Amino acid sequence: MSGTNTGTALRTERFSPGFTDADPKAPDEPTSNWLEAVNLGFHDARWDPKHLAPIVQAYQADGRMLTGVYDDAAPEHAWNPKAPVATYASMSHDLNAGAGLLPAHQVTSVTVRPTHRRQGILTGMITGDLRRAKEDGFAVASLYASEAVIYGRYGFGAATLEADIEVDVRGRLELRTAPSGATAVADLAGMEKLAPEIFQRHLEATRGAIGRQAGYAKRAAGLWGDLPEEQKEVRAAVHYDADGTPDGYVTYRFLPWETEPHTLKVLDLVAVDDTARLELWRYLGSIDLVEKITASAPVSDPLPWALADRRRYRITGVEDALWLRALDPAAMLRARGFESDGNLVIGVTDPLGLADGRWLLQVSSGAAVLTGLDREEPEGIPAVEVDATAFASLYLGGVPASMLAASGGIRGSVEAVEALGRLFDVVRAPYCSTHF
Repeated sequence: MSGTNTGTALRTERFSPGFTDADPKAPDEPTSNWLEAVNLGFHDARWDPKHLAPIVQAYQADGRMLTGVYDDAAPEHAWNPKAPVATYASMSHDLNAGAGLLPAHQVTSVTVRPTHRRQGILTGMITGDLRRAKEDGFAVASLYASEAVIYGRYGFGAATLEADIEVDVRGRLELRTAPSGATAVADLAGMEKLAPEIFQRHLEATRGAIGRQAGYAKRAAGLWGDLPEEQKEVRAAVHYDADGTPDGYVTYRFLPWETEPHTLKVLDLVAVDDTARLELWRYLGSIDLVEKITASAPVSDPLPWALADRRRYRITGVEDALWLRALDPAAMLRARGFESDGNLVIGVTDPLGLADGRWLLQVSSGAAVLTGLDREEPEGIPAVEVDATAFASLYLGGVPASMLAASGGIRGSVEAVEALGRLFDVVRAPYCSTHF
């Protein structure tokens, strides 16, 4: 455990989640208090002691590091003076940047108690962590934002979108595509091992996907829900390709019979390709006694176009999903897959000074070559200046360059912005189904 003073009566501790020496199933006091503070911040119920050990074990498997800010001058009658007044956690998984997998620093469990706002606590935690991540060699940081107004000032930008959908399955779904492979109801006992294997293939094939924390495999096997308890109502199905190799799975549960119309909720659907995704929907649409299915889906979803009646498919909402933050734009660009070739000068401006720079970007056969620039300007090559937040949103191709330019995050001539769009816009929007 490492600690620093952050001001009068406040101190910051950074530590790994752990157990007591006396009992390997009992989380140590700093970990227990930190977990309780997170639940307070997100309005969750207090932990039942029996749930703590599996949570800590999963955190250890994820390689999470926990940060807490403590107020040693808590007044009499204050709730648990040993619990942090602010929390923060980090871990790392791979991000599919288009040309390959890029290790991404992940930020999660960020809370500041309302009694300690406007004291610079969040700024201290997040800027310190981002600088440490950059020093550790990470090119990009990532998070899911519970509030959209917080993280832009720290250089994060929304990079992927996710849709909430409803599908009318009365009378069963009819797809235009020919059936392919086979789908079977899954033995949940095997899903804890199989689900991560399928997801790894999905990760390697899907721009914007990011690796999953340990809890996902538990949920796929029906061992966890919102709490680490067995979920007896969870079912699963696996799709097999023509060679008999599993290439997709779906987990789901039927909502109570009192729900009208009778509704099946998709908990998780992971597919290596569009064929597996559509075949899993073919299976879902054939389940008896179901009238509506709710799910999350990519905004570039082939399902409505594959339906004989696309009006059965309804988008009920679209929200930002994965947020990114550049730490090393050059390394990010070298890892990015490009769908067009071209040359461009791109400058990134960052108020925190983590990602400032100017480069000559040359893309040939989809691969990028970066040359750092000082003051010299290559003649005849269009140039743009991009804010760090806009660069994050631009990076995966989830937001068109023209839109970011219209909103002020990108500056350059019309021709330069068009050149940027030709390089960065993608045929299919990136998709991230991993929440953290």
